[in-house]
Amino acid sequence: MSTASNDCKINDSNEQFEDQFGLERLVFFSDAVFAIAITLLALEIHLPVDAGALSNQQLFKNLVAIWPKYLSFLISFLVIGNFWIAHHRRYHHIRRYDTHLMLLNLLVLMSIAFIPFPTAVISENGNRTATIFYALSIFTAGILSALLWLYASWKNRLLKDTFNGDLARRTLLSILSIPAIFLLSIGLAFINPDLAKFSWILIAPTLMLIR
Repeated sequence: MSTASNDCKINDSNEQFEDQFGLERLVFFSDAVFAIAITLLALEIHLPVDAGALSNQQLFKNLVAIWPKYLSFLISFLVIGNFWIAHHRRYHHIRRYDTHLMLLNLLVLMSIAFIPFPTAVISENGNRTATIFYALSIFTAGILSALLWLYASWKNRLLKDTFNGDLARRTLLSILSIPAIFLLSIGLAFINPDLAKFSWILIAPTLMLIR
């Protein structure tokens, strides 16, 4: 009798909901985390604290000298922006949600909120360790996003009834394209960190091809 009762509790704990308002709250919360993560990227762009009052020429030199910060900001902004667009597209096809989906969504948001830190690290240090750390962070966010979609789309578990399996598989491949590029760059970083960073240029044409 106790076993049956426990099974009931387990099933109830992962009950599926079709509450549109609840699903919208989940999306709005996700939007807020994405927005904060992107904002934090900009806060990492600053002149050296000991710069003090500078002449026009000195200020220009200092602004040029921090070009790695601009580049790191741009790459991370585009990556987070792509994750956000993909996140919205996925939830457009999701009709139901459950506890497992919410937990997976939290893991995705945790990985997104973490990105400003490796961005700051690689903007200050262009060595192999910083490059691998940054690439691994983006790879993790991409894999978690793929797991979220895989869970939601498995046998149309949480998707709209009109959504077909072929489109679900193409969406999964699209999600995996970003982490695949960063996984490749991790291997390249052991050969040459600059070559690894150069490989990130593949992000733009890859996204254009799969869409």
